[in-house]
Amino acid sequence: MNLTWHTFLRDRHAIFDNDRILHFDNIAAERKSMQDEIIITDLSLFGLIQFFGDDAEDFLQKQLTCDVKEVDPKMAQYGAYCTAKGRVYSTFTLWQQDDSYMMQLPANLITSIQKRLSMYVLRAKVQLTNVSDDWVQIGLAGVTAAAMVEKISNKQFVYERSLQIIECDNIRILCLSPQRFVLIVSPENAPELWIRLSEHAAEVGTNYWEWLTIQDGIPVILPETQELFIPQMINLDAFGGVSFKKGCYPGQEIVARAHYLGQLKRRMILAHIDTAESVKPGDLLYSEDLEDQSSGMIVNAVSAPQGGVDVLAVIQQSSMENYDLHLHSLAGSTLVMKPLPYALHSSV
Repeated sequence: MNLTWHTFLRDRHAIFDNDRILHFDNIAAERKSMQDEIIITDLSLFGLIQFFGDDAEDFLQKQLTCDVKEVDPKMAQYGAYCTAKGRVYSTFTLWQQDDSYMMQLPANLITSIQKRLSMYVLRAKVQLTNVSDDWVQIGLAGVTAAAMVEKISNKQFVYERSLQIIECDNIRILCLSPQRFVLIVSPENAPELWIRLSEHAAEVGTNYWEWLTIQDGIPVILPETQELFIPQMINLDAFGGVSFKKGCYPGQEIVARAHYLGQLKRRMILAHIDTAESVKPGDLLYSEDLEDQSSGMIVNAVSAPQGGVDVLAVIQQSSMENYDLHLHSLAGSTLVMKPLPYALHSSV
């Protein structure tokens, strides 16, 4: 996290755990705000890698699951970077910024992903730079968030689809949904923007943003779940994170085979667990049909504003259709399914 930005937030009573904001020293007020008001939060839990050079587009097209040619200054893309076996190293959001591309992914994966991608640059005219400290990312969410975006940008906001981008003055606004936005701004301009937003929005910890991401059914691969899933298992094909029309990339043959031959046995679900237990990525799930063998795994988990834990989990489809799923063991808490906000397409 940029030191100047860290100091600004600390002076506003932010309580940190490394670069993650737990809360702003009033947990009860934040919980109420999460349910009733528009909120703002710091997104330093995500870092940024910048790709620039004449061959940047071609390089990324050959490395990532999404179609980079569909990324432009007005539209971003979700995607994944995979192993040669089609297993996901990292999920990300990618957008074009001036003459470069920006990749947003978990901050604790930035170093390893940058190093691995750099190995394949070879003679290509492309450079990779960690620019996480060069930008501040602010999350804005709530029923009236779009109205605030209009006020900030001085532009009428028309929501066409997720991941559209609005540019205004020194701010780039990434529209994740009609009620959820990422504002990307320089550290010099971030304090003024935050103060302006806080006049109408409640300051909250990053927990709520992660909860909203889970409600949107968007997985975030973390160190605990790297190389465990192919993209379709975490539903990337359902919201544009995988292109089956572009050329080769690491793992493409395996990803395509699962799509065209219908060999996918696991899918990601959204669920609630009524528990006070700790639930974290990589935790195993069980069902009676498989007895002592795991039938699924937690991808992301976060405390729900009204209690319990909401999760994204990859589940054996046969188990999901016919049996209850339990956390940690067959005697563990039961998962209660919630509807995903998108349709899952069957392989053809």
